[in-house]
Amino acid sequence: MLIGVNIVVRASKNYTFSLPIELLEKLKSYTEVGYAPSVNAAVREAIEEYVVQIDKKYLYVQMKNASEDPLFLEDLDQVMADFSYTDHEATSEKIKK
Repeated sequence: MLIGVNIVVRASKNYTFSLPIELLEKLKSYTEVGYAPSVNAAVREAIEEYVVQIDKKYLYVQMKNASEDPLFLEDLDQVMADFSYTDHEATSEKIKK
């Protein structure tokens, strides 16, 4: 019995890509010496990392746009005012200790 092991099964879909022959050959040679478990795994990992980069860029643009939106800024000011008492209490607790 395995204790504390989480296995995540994600649905997959086959998709066809065109890659430069030299790139594919280099990737195959790296898998043969153990730098990647398989070409498929290496491509999947590279795409996952690339999508994370795009997600960060997307979030940056969304936050930049929000920082220029008067309604968002008004809501933000209201939330800050609503939590100012709680923030003050938390800060005071830290100082007393």
